[in-house]
Amino acid sequence: MSETTEQGATKGDGYAVANLSDLGEGPGFRKIRKELGVTAFGVNAIVLPPSYETGSHYHDEQEELYFLHSGHVSIEFGDGTSHELEPGGLAWVAASTVRKLRNLSDSEDALYVIVGGKDGYVGRDGKLPEGETRR
Repeated sequence: MSETTEQGATKGDGYAVANLSDLGEGPGFRKIRKELGVTAFGVNAIVLPPSYETGSHYHDEQEELYFLHSGHVSIEFGDGTSHELEPGGLAWVAASTVRKLRNLSDSEDALYVIVGGKDGYVGRDGKLPEGETRR
């Protein structure tokens, strides 16, 4: 049995599904972790308005992975290097590395998803349910 939250996420026993369009409007953060109930890592989406630049920041412990869903952004690092990302672009950033992003379009929003965490990779621990076979 599943239930639907006020924000439009559907939650069942051990899962949750949603659409980013149901998690907010306009520019800014979309709180994916909170809405879906993720507990093992942080995850948010951010909508950057045209020509907008975020402030520089870094973290004490959390490394981050950025995935650009739509738009065209540059990501600049504390050493002064800058890289342009197009849809499907990825950037991994160590916790202590200073970073900021800028929407390179003067007419369209950019949308990216950030996953953050610490303490390493769990490894391949997937198992087949009893009676299931690999295809």
